[in-house]
Amino acid sequence: MTGKGTAARVLACGLACVLASALQADAALAARKTRAAAAGGIALRAALEMIGVPYSWGGGGVNGPGYGIGKGAGTKGFDCSGLTEFAYARAGTAIGTTSQEQWRSGPRVPKELIEPGDLVFFDNDPDSPGPEHVGIAVDATTMVHAPYTGAFVRTDPLDRADFLGAVRPGAGGAEV
Repeated sequence: MTGKGTAARVLACGLACVLASALQADAALAARKTRAAAAGGIALRAALEMIGVPYSWGGGGVNGPGYGIGKGAGTKGFDCSGLTEFAYARAGTAIGTTSQEQWRSGPRVPKELIEPGDLVFFDNDPDSPGPEHVGIAVDATTMVHAPYTGAFVRTDPLDRADFLGAVRPGAGGAEV
């Protein structure tokens, strides 16, 4: 057979291959989103378990509370990014050490689509680009974070004037 029949078969096979590739890509994206949601849940639980631990500037990290630097040198605890790094390490996801690194650890999430476990960022210094503070969303209105020297890991409202944005570590792909 030649002519129209062969061309139609080639076209049908080509379309089937394109459809199969698209379905595989959709399945891979769905799997990444499911893994990101699971990691976010584990990270959130880990952070909530640290409520009451003192703030320590430069303190904490993948292994838990630690002595900080400078004004945090005498206190074993967490700073904001140390808490989030620890929490996500418990979930098996590396997000970096600083709030600036963590800001790049996944796709941006619109505020109205924040889910438990998403990282939430705040920019309270207009002279310095990027976030200066990070927490983990408990839900769309509350976060758990290590707020500042003299305070302890706690939950607070997410709605603040210096809100910069949210990131979903491990989700991959484009913005959610």
